[in-house]
Amino acid sequence: MKRIVIIFIMLAFVFSFAGCAGMSRTQQTTLSGAGIGAVGGGLLGAAVGGSPLVGAAVGAGVGGAAGYLIGR
Repeated sequence: MKRIVIIFIMLAFVFSFAGCAGMSRTQQTTLSGAGIGAVGGGLLGAAVGGSPLVGAAVGAGVGGAAGYLIGR
């Protein structure tokens, strides 16, 4: 079972990078920022005792905006 999970995670990484091949630099940094922000916001929301979903939503918004500005 553990081997199947590892293979699935590796395939998810490969396909996620292949999906960004046709994007512009601004689109890639916006998407990356939103993803990183969502994970960070979710973790921070859970760590401070708040809602991880609200933290993820706020983090995705802030991270996406920062990624857009950096990509421009």
